[in-house]
Amino acid sequence: MSIDIPGYKAGTWTIDPTHSEVGFSIRHLMISKVKGVFENFDATFVTAENPLESTVSAKAHVASINTKNSDRDAHLRTGDFFLAEEFPTIDFVSTGVRHEDGEFLVDGDLTIKGVTKPVTFEFDFGGFGQDPYGNYKAGATAKTKINREDFGLTYNAALETGGMLLGDDVVITLELQAVLAQA
Repeated sequence: MSIDIPGYKAGTWTIDPTHSEVGFSIRHLMISKVKGVFENFDATFVTAENPLESTVSAKAHVASINTKNSDRDAHLRTGDFFLAEEFPTIDFVSTGVRHEDGEFLVDGDLTIKGVTKPVTFEFDFGGFGQDPYGNYKAGATAKTKINREDFGLTYNAALETGGMLLGDDVVITLELQAVLAQA
């Protein structure tokens, strides 16, 4: 089965970090969500003639975590959370692309803190176009939800008012813009 996507081109694409973001959110104090980003990341997409045969590999550098609070960011880099010295990157390698009910799904292996688990990102293509400098670009938003404890991120604290400091579910949101390599 092949899918027709307007503007689609086969080739190798690299992430444009100035127009992309690797973000996450987690419930905090059981009343709100805290958001953060990884400021240093990269990804390569290889789009096949048949979009369903495309691949992606990506990594985010843990030391670049930014939640707008330097003390919290430093804590997140420790063994309580990511253990950045021993596990400096979070990695994703796709294992397949599916098109179901009009939606694109990218399956793959996510590795955090040395633990690899299968995840599925819902991909929402923004489209394709040429920038003012002649580069051909693609845009998309991708989302998935993971249970942080599945990846060994188990730190938490009980609240005096009941409940826990941190939720278990983490929503990962990728705002992506990639550029096609010139032939």
